[in-house]
Order: sequence, then C-alpha cells, then structure tokens
Amino acid sequence: MEKDNLQQQIFRYLKEVIPGHLSIVDELGDLLNISPDSVYRRIRGEKELSLNELKQICVRYQLSLDHLLEVNQDSVLFKAPGMNGLKVEFNDYLSDMLNQLKYFNSFEKREMNYLCKDSTMWNFYLFPEMAAFKTFFWSKTINQHPDLHHKVFSYAEFPFTECYNLGQQILQEYNEIPSIELWNLESMHSTINQISYYKEAGHFKSNEEFELVLESFHKMIDHLQLQTEKGVKFMPGATDISYKAPIQFYVNELILGNNTMVINLNGKNLAMVTYSVLQYLFTRNPDFCTQVLDSFNLLLSRSTLISKSAEKERNRFFNTLRQKINALRN
Repeated sequence: MEKDNLQQQIFRYLKEVIPGHLSIVDELGDLLNISPDSVYRRIRGEKELSLNELKQICVRYQLSLDHLLEVNQDSVLFKAPGMNGLKVEFNDYLSDMLNQLKYFNSFEKREMNYLCKDSTMWNFYLFPEMAAFKTFFWSKTINQHPDLHHKVFSYAEFPFTECYNLGQQILQEYNEIPSIELWNLESMHSTINQISYYKEAGHFKSNEEFELVLESFHKMIDHLQLQTEKGVKFMPGATDISYKAPIQFYVNELILGNNTMVINLNGKNLAMVTYSVLQYLFTRNPDFCTQVLDSFNLLLSRSTLISKSAEKERNRFFNTLRQKINALRN
C-alpha cells in the first residue's frame, strides 16, 4: 500500500472518530504541536507524517495500523483502561464513565446496543440507598479499599454522596442515547447474590439498613418497568416533557451472554467488552464490531420485545425480579 494512500486513510478515519463540533485541524495541531498550515499540508498529502507523529495519532485515537495495512486479520487492537495496575477511588472510576458517555453524546447520531449479563451500572444510581450499597460493595469487596476492610454497610455512615451525584450525571447522559438492551432474568442475579451474602455474613449494620437497600431495589425495578412501559428513558419523578431518548427493551430467558456494548457514532461502531468485573476493553475494529453486532441482532430475533408492548410478558419479567428480591427476607 502506497504511503499517500495510507495517509489518506488515516485522515479519513480521524474525520470519522473526532466529533463534528471539533476541528480536526485544531485537534491535530494541539496533539502534534504544529501550526494549522502544517496540519493542512499533511491532510493534503504534501508532507508525510513522521513515525513519531503517526505514533501519537495511533495512541490518541486508538488507531490500528495492522487493520489499515490488512496485516494479521485475526488480531484486534483494544484499549484497556486500568491496565496500569494502580488502584483508583470509585468516584474517579465514575468520573471516567461520565466522560465516556459525554463523548458518546458529542456525536449527532448515536445508538447503544447493550447485551446485559448484569444490569447496567448506572441503573443502581437511580436511588441513593442502592447507589450507596453498590458503591460500598464494589469498593470493599472488588477493589478491597483498606478503609472499608473491617466495616459493615450503613447508609447513614456511607452515603457516598459524591458517587451518587456522579451516578445521577451519568444517568442524565445515558438518557440522551437511544438504546436497544437485551436482558435475561439473571441480569439482576449478581446484585441479589451480593445482598444475600452481605446479609448472611453480617455485613449490614442492622436489619433496618438491609430493609433500606431492599426498598431502594424495589424502587429501581419499579422505575425500570415504568421506563420500559413508556419506551423512553427518564429520571425518577420526571414529567412527560422531560422524557429523553427511546429505549427498546428485549428479554431472552434462554441465553445469558456477557456484558457487551456496541455504540454507533455517526455511522461508525465502537465495541466495549467487560474484563476484571468493572473494566471495559474498547475497540473500533470494524470486523470485530460487525461480528459482535451480528450476534447481538441474532439474539434479538429470538427474544421478546417488552417495551411499549407485550404487557403480559413485561409484567411477568419484572414481577419475577420482585419475587427474587422479596425472597431475600427469608
């Protein structure tokens, strides 16, 4: 492949991944520390990108030269935040998620396709008590925060107000993205198991704290059902005027996949796959994204749409979840 053709491909890729309200000239000028005129010369092909410039572009915009050069098509380049091994505070993790969703919303056309092995994380930030419990669980049990090592959960002691506020902002961004979500009856199972374990292990400070979490869990299920019934996303207590993006909510009771997302941004796909419980792998590899999306659509064709229709199936799905939550009291 000729160098000028490769360079043209690189700039076509950059025009696709840089949001429309941003200037590619300004972005590359800042990244490469060169003048606007120098950027234009590279875009026009009058000057070749240096190896150092090419490296900076590839790192910044997650560009795989292997894919452009059609080298080793069995390999896929992923971006893996969190690979530096450093422990981060959970509010920093949520801040990164908020920035990611804001990036998605910087594109005029966007759609989220989400295969939910577990409920999407931001749903747990609909109500403060559940948000506090999940933040406590993730911080203590998953991230093993030393300050929580000998602590038990109490909403009064650990409201995690900053994390809840970040979660509310994440929900606001999520509500702006049209989405198609595929759920299973097991999609709440991990949270139910977490609450059950904490109860049996004595990790709730009191039964009143346990009941606060269950009540908040029920509010979350009620809101998700109302959202599904109306087929749009909105915050608790919002009026019709406040309704945001549409949601198509599917249920498949036979197949349980992993937490996988494909985001379409102005016609180009970005795939996200979970690893290490809380982390995501990102890739823009079109072949990988197409394969994941094809598999997702195949599952959809064998699933039941319960948003805005199928009232009987919708009620059965959410009532089954309520029964599982109520069984925690036994």
